[in-house]
Amino acid sequence: MGITSSVGKSVGKMVVPQVGRLAPGVTSRAVLEALARAIDGVGPLPPAARAAERQLAEQGGNVDRAIHEVIENNVRLAGAQGFATNIGGLLTMAVTLPANITGLAIIQSRMIAGIAHLRGYDLDDPKVRTAVLATLLGSDVVDELVKRRKIPGAPLALAAAPVHDPTLGVLLATEVAQVMLAKVAGKRLATAAGRRIPVVGGLVGASADGYTTWRAGRYADKEFRPRARR
Repeated sequence: MGITSSVGKSVGKMVVPQVGRLAPGVTSRAVLEALARAIDGVGPLPPAARAAERQLAEQGGNVDRAIHEVIENNVRLAGAQGFATNIGGLLTMAVTLPANITGLAIIQSRMIAGIAHLRGYDLDDPKVRTAVLATLLGSDVVDELVKRRKIPGAPLALAAAPVHDPTLGVLLATEVAQVMLAKVAGKRLATAAGRRIPVVGGLVGASADGYTTWRAGRYADKEFRPRARR
């Protein structure tokens, strides 16, 4: 996984402009829409807070165990959608790439928002939603953006900011779109040899998407420190 991930990231950085032309709908607006749907619910997926509360009830009110289950459930969802959108080979890339990115954005946003809710954060607060977007980027990207002073701090700091900066959400959504393009495109090109056997490509997609979702969950678990739950 480590080798594949490293190669994928390197290749992804080189092909983002080309993939961007294949997936012109993957923009900051699309990411913000995915975030809203993840929190409010979409299709068979209930709202993030409701799903998290269900896990909390199943775990007898134990928040830490509920968060563990939220992460595990969404890792499985990411793996399933990764498999579905990665079978068929590179010829279907233009069709399935936007779906893969949108699916990952929704699933990971839903998971992160659920964790934030369980830790006592109000998902209707735009500052918290901005913090969810930042968490999607992962610690390495967030640290770099903070270092370059493009954002004022890590997700916890964004959630606790005294005022909401609407331009920050657009900036982070743009970064999320680029990062996800790089990850998904890099993963696909790095495993192109396996695409000659479609099922192998699907298994690679499932494991990669599941792993990145697990990492996002761990980062969210670390960043959203407990608040008094309402």
